[in-house]
Amino acid sequence: MSWYLYLILGYLLVLMGFNFYRSFKVKTQDEMMVAGRSLSMRVMVFTLICTWIGSGTFIAGAEYAAKAGWSSLWLPAGAWIGIVIIYFLAEKIRTFGKYTIGDILEVRYGKFARFFGALALIISFIAIVSYQFRAGGYILNVVSKGAISVELGQAMTAGFVILFTAAAGMMAVAYTDLPNGIIILTASVLAAPVMYYLSGGWEAAVIDLPQEHFAVFNKDFGAHPLLKAGSYFLATMFLLMGVQSMYQKFYSAKTPRDARHAVALWVVGTVVVETVVVVIAVFAASHFWEPIKEFEIINRVKSQIASGQNLTDQIPETLNSIINQEFSAGNINQAQKERIVNDLLINQNIGDLDRLNQLLKEKAIDPASIVLKAAQTIADQGGVFLIIGLLLLAAAVAVVISTGMNYLLSPTTNVMRDIYQRFINPNASQKSMVTLQKVMIIVFGVFAYYLATNLTSVLEMSYFAYTIYGVAITPALIAALLWKRATRLGGLISIIGGALITIFLKFTGYIWPSVMVPIGDPNGDPWGIPLIYPALFFSIASLILFSYLTKAPSPAELKELFPEKE
Repeated sequence: MSWYLYLILGYLLVLMGFNFYRSFKVKTQDEMMVAGRSLSMRVMVFTLICTWIGSGTFIAGAEYAAKAGWSSLWLPAGAWIGIVIIYFLAEKIRTFGKYTIGDILEVRYGKFARFFGALALIISFIAIVSYQFRAGGYILNVVSKGAISVELGQAMTAGFVILFTAAAGMMAVAYTDLPNGIIILTASVLAAPVMYYLSGGWEAAVIDLPQEHFAVFNKDFGAHPLLKAGSYFLATMFLLMGVQSMYQKFYSAKTPRDARHAVALWVVGTVVVETVVVVIAVFAASHFWEPIKEFEIINRVKSQIASGQNLTDQIPETLNSIINQEFSAGNINQAQKERIVNDLLINQNIGDLDRLNQLLKEKAIDPASIVLKAAQTIADQGGVFLIIGLLLLAAAVAVVISTGMNYLLSPTTNVMRDIYQRFINPNASQKSMVTLQKVMIIVFGVFAYYLATNLTSVLEMSYFAYTIYGVAITPALIAALLWKRATRLGGLISIIGGALITIFLKFTGYIWPSVMVPIGDPNGDPWGIPLIYPALFFSIASLILFSYLTKAPSPAELKELFPEKE
């Protein structure tokens, strides 16, 4: 077993000891949910970076970059614009000084908006936690060189995240994020130029990668590449503008001024990290393009056999056919085609699925693990490169742990504040609130782990989670903070309708697969239109329409979020 693994586990044990130390300081609801409102600007900056930079960046975003090239920057770019918008709201959010976004939704739209908003958030955030666990499985599988399976690795990750979060809540989350954030920023910046050098630079990438990797809108985006790129942009932008984990951090700041200044530095850190991760992924993909294509080709063969399109005894013929298709589409060049044929067909004696699975393990590289392979490749060079590679592996662990903790804590805060304390036991004691929230962290963590065991694509799950949250919560939330004319009915219909349409369109492929593009692909788009467009249109249009059809809020209803200036 690789000694890399022992270093990673040692790092996690240090974090565990730190979190248990912090757990003894957590006595009140304020300390569990918002760290006693004591976070300095320095801690705020790194905890904001860690909250946003998760496996969505290091696994899903990197997978997307490996497959699509530079056009994958459309995915993180939406978040960058979202942070700029949030900069102008940070002081106001901290001044409001509550616990959850449900506090804002109830002030403007009533208790049912708070309840349904909490449900949408819980669905989205548990999905996000699930793919953090899956990403942890990838990491431990890679650093152990296969000794730990992806399934065992995600179980270990789930255990660490649940334990850390239940121990001390926001006190653990924020102060764990400080060293994690430093590691993430340092490792990413150092690793990018090294991977560029090891891959042979720009000239080698142009030769090794398809031309589409250098396009603004990759043709593989879907039926309408421009619409697909825009959907990724909008999904991340709307998620970030409304994501509760960020609002909880603003509530946790010492002062409104600290919150706003932290956001200004946060945007710089986020742009840097997400850009260099794409750089690492693209040049690592150039370095490993043939094993990546072998992974995709073998899985296409397995999928055709599973669906009954081809028989097991036709594996060699099917492999050869798909390799030729990839060459004709321009996804591999002549030299790459010859090497892939040699790897997968010549002298391989493929006769059954077991041999195909063995080839998958021996020859192929999952693009979801491309940053991890880059880290290993860098570390294997020895010397100072060893340190940089280990830092990048540690950064991958840090983002999974930090993001998993943030998104596991957040929905349990909603359950306690927006459901239990609001509707069931308004007079709950501080001790019982803290204890019950720890129980809920374990319950939600176990459910997220169950989802992780049935997860096929981190990228697809992240896109769905971003979309349902962005269309159900963000329009009503931003309107609550900025638009005085927004009414209770408008906000409520926006929240409920946005969530229901997103869920319906997501599962359309399983009900009527013929409407999906590519045809019959549940991860495609219904009629070729990304689901965020109709869902977001309904959410915003219903918010505006029903607000103007109903009576405007009174000054008394607005005073908490729009106080009169003296």
